[in-house]
Amino acid sequence: MSINATLIVQMIVFAILVWFTMRFVWPPITAALDERAKKIAEGLSAADKAKADLAAANKRVEAQLSAARDDAAKRLADAERLAQQLVEEAKGRAAEEGAKIIAAAKAEAEQEAAKAREALRSQVAGLAVKGAEQILKREVNASVHAELLGRLKAEL
Repeated sequence: MSINATLIVQMIVFAILVWFTMRFVWPPITAALDERAKKIAEGLSAADKAKADLAAANKRVEAQLSAARDDAAKRLADAERLAQQLVEEAKGRAAEEGAKIIAAAKAEAEQEAAKAREALRSQVAGLAVKGAEQILKREVNASVHAELLGRLKAEL
């Protein structure tokens, strides 16, 4: 065989190989590559969407955290105000109770002083009667002279 015939046969075999490859091998490979490229593009798109969703979620979380901080600060201020109000009310009640106790103590002291004065008047009246008895050297009847002793007590 000559080199030309070999070359022509090789060219025909090569053309058949190219045709066979283009017809049966190449379409599944290109389909697989296209599908792979499509999956990669979808993955990148999903990643971008997830990134945007994450940024939006972070903004929502920050907004909720800010609202929670504001709410906590407001509640803390309310609690402090309420505590201050309770302290003031307790101070007011304590002052009222103190005033009541002082008033009761003053009233009791006045009653005790009045009792002491009355007891002292009785003792002074008794001493006056005894003194008068001694002066007159006779006994004075307390039941008979009750009116006189009452006036004496009132004067003392």
